[in-house]
Amino acid sequence: MQFEFSDEQQELRDSVRRFFERECPVTAVRTVIDAGTGYDAALWRKVGAGAFLATAIPEEYGGAGAGYLELCVVAEECGRVLAPLPTVSSVYQVAEYLAIAGSEEQKRRWLPKIAAAEAIGALALNEGVGEMRADRVAARVSGGKLTGEKLPVADGMAADFAIVAARDNAETLGFYLVELGAAGVAREAVQTLDPSRGHARIVFSGAEAEPLGKGDRGWALVEQIRDRAAVPVAFEQVGGADRALAEARDYALGRYAFGRPIASFQAIKHMLADVYVANELARSNAYYGAWALSADSDKLPLAAASARVAATAAFQRASASNIQVHGGMGFTWEYDCHLYYRRSAYLALTLGGPSLWEDRLIEFRRPVAA
Repeated sequence: MQFEFSDEQQELRDSVRRFFERECPVTAVRTVIDAGTGYDAALWRKVGAGAFLATAIPEEYGGAGAGYLELCVVAEECGRVLAPLPTVSSVYQVAEYLAIAGSEEQKRRWLPKIAAAEAIGALALNEGVGEMRADRVAARVSGGKLTGEKLPVADGMAADFAIVAARDNAETLGFYLVELGAAGVAREAVQTLDPSRGHARIVFSGAEAEPLGKGDRGWALVEQIRDRAAVPVAFEQVGGADRALAEARDYALGRYAFGRPIASFQAIKHMLADVYVANELARSNAYYGAWALSADSDKLPLAAASARVAATAAFQRASASNIQVHGGMGFTWEYDCHLYYRRSAYLALTLGGPSLWEDRLIEFRRPVAA
């Protein structure tokens, strides 16, 4: 088991980092927030042109065919700059639903568009506040027409199509492709803690719905994709945590009190040391998840839970400590600390909250009775 990226993957990391440093400064994130667009359309097109979105999509469907390790490299750099992009919805989840459960025609229609950033996909599971569960799905499909409401739908305002969980007349849970610009679809933007990532309420009133593949995979498909998406999301969290730690360190080195930099104070040093340890623990768990995902290992559910728990804790600690190091200034809109704090809170709830992943980790770690 290799717990480090290859030279080629390191070169990819350097290339992606240079790209984001040039194309996605923190001012770009603030521009998206001020405009209320929910994502950066121009940056999305540039990322697509650079083939960064296509790393894990097979070549026969317009992708680069590189693999999931390369996708994790890209994900970490997205997290480092708080990239206002629909990667979690469109690349980590919808592309996986299509690759695993979609028909050949659906794959050939949508995967090349995702790879080239010519289309955005959204995943519509939730129907209100609370944990995603199969028994909470009330949306219905009858005669190829979808009726129901989904809330919140990440990137729902920007998406061209959605994969929607719904029940048929026999109460069978399935998944359906719906074009969001078609008749019978109404969308409304909803506010969230992280305004750089758009969310929507989507109401379906007899919208045309095409079964995803055979359309009968059930909730097991949600759990399968959730484990697979958890790994690149963990890498986004690791990237964000590293950047938050760097900002706190730089501020502490340049901020003087009582004639000396506050970085020399023991309380600050201990705080940042704890953040560093949490970040490195998260990184090691994320690397384990990347291996399990790329190898399609049966250990992926455990590795995904480990990565999510460690990365969520690290990003939340790093972003909160960054605010604390900055003191009263850190709470103001003019400083960037709150952007990392908001993104850490958003990603903590993506794919299910911390308690869901902690419960799964305990379940996998529980000794088997003799």
